[in-house]
Amino acid sequence: MEITKEQLKVIMPNAGARADVFLPYLNRYMERFGIDNRMRVCHFLAQIAHESGELRYTREIGSGAEYDTGKKARMLGNTPEKDGDGQRYKGRGLIQITGRANYHQISKATGIDFEGHPEWLELPQWATMSACWWWKARGLNEMADKDMLTAITKRINGGKNGLQDRLMYLGRAKRAIK
Repeated sequence: MEITKEQLKVIMPNAGARADVFLPYLNRYMERFGIDNRMRVCHFLAQIAHESGELRYTREIGSGAEYDTGKKARMLGNTPEKDGDGQRYKGRGLIQITGRANYHQISKATGIDFEGHPEWLELPQWATMSACWWWKARGLNEMADKDMLTAITKRINGGKNGLQDRLMYLGRAKRAIK
């Protein structure tokens, strides 16, 4: 199921020229990772619209220092003895992949060394591919099929952060994609 530039701009009206940059990658990688029916596409686009600020950010705005030590660092696979893991493996891509463990997983799954070159996930092609890979790897296609917005949000974000924003984007997506 391909989406058009017009549909993408209805969902993300502030995307501007970034819609042209990301659209071919969205269509390529959504299909490759099984984001291939209306509900899956609508939920995926709603989530990345929120996570990326309508395709504006492919790198977390914060420094990532909060991921350097403590429980959060351990959960993400960051190692305190490797000072700077939090900053090095902060959120990147359209879905904000975070932590050394996730960078290792995507590197292993794709054969591309994102762990060694985390900044590559900021590039439009890899930002999009990584989001689609993460989505499928976390079972979110099946949750989207059941219209489980809150559960998807929790899986992506660990809580309900931005739930109303994600709901607004989901409504736009369902109106734009018939």
